[in-house]
Amino acid sequence: MRVPRVAYFPDSFHEINGVAHTSRNFAAFAERRNLPFLCVCAGGRVQAVEQVGALRTLELGRSWMSVGIEKDLAFDLLFWRYAGLILRELESFHPDVIHITGPSELGIFGAYFAWKLGIPLVASWHTNVHEYAARRMNWLTRWMSKRHAAAVEGAVEAGSLGTAARFYRLAKVLFAPNEELCGMLEKATGRPCHLMQRGVDTALFAPSRRTRREDDGGIVLGYVGRLSIEKNVALLIQVERELDAMGLDGVRFLIVGHGSEEASLRAALGRADFVGVLRGEELARAYANMDVLVFPSHTDTFGNVVLEALSSGVPAVVTGNGGPKFIVRDGETGFVVGGEDFPAAIARLVRDRVMLQAMRENAREYALGCTWDAVFERVYAGYLEALSLG
Repeated sequence: MRVPRVAYFPDSFHEINGVAHTSRNFAAFAERRNLPFLCVCAGGRVQAVEQVGALRTLELGRSWMSVGIEKDLAFDLLFWRYAGLILRELESFHPDVIHITGPSELGIFGAYFAWKLGIPLVASWHTNVHEYAARRMNWLTRWMSKRHAAAVEGAVEAGSLGTAARFYRLAKVLFAPNEELCGMLEKATGRPCHLMQRGVDTALFAPSRRTRREDDGGIVLGYVGRLSIEKNVALLIQVERELDAMGLDGVRFLIVGHGSEEASLRAALGRADFVGVLRGEELARAYANMDVLVFPSHTDTFGNVVLEALSSGVPAVVTGNGGPKFIVRDGETGFVVGGEDFPAAIARLVRDRVMLQAMRENAREYALGCTWDAVFERVYAGYLEALSLG
């Protein structure tokens, strides 16, 4: 069977988040393999078409009517002005399948044109929007009793999941980054779901990027990601306080990222370097100079930053909720613990440098087995199933 012609409509492409990171690597995979691939994405305020081999990119600027969702994400209320242009590109490209990544303006366009042109639609789940919606009710629920707050957040989460499931039900085949989410989506939508995990650039994210002196005696606890409520970053404050109470000296934080909780973290953390958003080699050096990645999020579907840390030879401490627990091998490449156990797990690594070094080596070895090519080869196998379903 010939390779499917894929039209890909990602929620984000140039931003700093997991969807954008995956999407850029997906386009790079298609370019390397010379696969017929049309990527329709939102960019700056320019409109551009680029052709590199079999990879064609249509980049569409957002308007002044874009509504901010996150610091680097927006929803353009006037995006429908591109309907004719996108339709012409699709009719010229002749896709066999349309792939969307969520209910953004791009995802809505992709679903609409799949229906209009009679093309099988597939959808990948990248963000636990239902959990994000519940966490962001904090502005209201923090004034309530625990029982009422839990009831409100539970109702918001259930309603958001139901709405998302109705949208994803439009697709023939679904993708998700871990087995738990696949099971949830199959139950909620009645559609088959395949794994679409994440890969890592092991040449870029490597222990050799480390520039710290090995005898500096300190311990650097790293955090990489959005500084927002749903990432549970307030736990970093608790970690610092409890490590101080244990009498552990020489521990400091390296915080990479931005977001709404940055000001409160700056005010509360006594020993932390905030370096903002980093990319490329700067980000790789930051990872390599950490000793432990502290990732307290309960809502991440996978955890790209966790895999990048492991590739850099940095063990990770993560929660037992969400996708990161499927990446970290508890006791070998880090720890999977409850939020209240983060300080104790980190203290074990601070005190036992032999264990820390063994985990550094195990982390790197694990990451060497994770490639983007293997991830996207499985996605193309899923496309064939979507085409067989008609």
